[in-house]
Amino acid sequence: MLMPKRVKRRKQFRGSMTGKAQRGNTLTYGDFGLVALEPCWIKSNQIEAARVALTRYTKRTGQVWIKIFPDKPVTTKPAETRMGSGKGSLEYWVAVVKPGRVMFEINGVPEEQAREALRLAMHKLPCKCKIVSKADLEGGVVNE
Repeated sequence: MLMPKRVKRRKQFRGSMTGKAQRGNTLTYGDFGLVALEPCWIKSNQIEAARVALTRYTKRTGQVWIKIFPDKPVTTKPAETRMGSGKGSLEYWVAVVKPGRVMFEINGVPEEQAREALRLAMHKLPCKCKIVSKADLEGGVVNE
């Protein structure tokens, strides 16, 4: 699973996911990409499942870039625990994704194969996504 090697603080506030992605909203490496259409938290195991789906379908040809990283710790308290007595223990890591964020990029495979691989990866993620190409993202933002 993806997770930071070390962090400054062990536990974090939940934060907000309002607004569109200001950074990471263009295709920088590949010809095709997967763009988020709604805000969500993506767990490290979901990122890994999408990566495996991508690489399995392309039979490890071409190149895949993962442009999100789970650097936010999420804590939970045990079931049937009374209120109070501090914050819960760290449970998993998430990447905060805003609408317009390019999450995965792929290059070096034919268009049909790239689109099918990204479609399979899309089903592993908890948010609505869109498959885009370099031509679609000329202006740098997703046209809905």
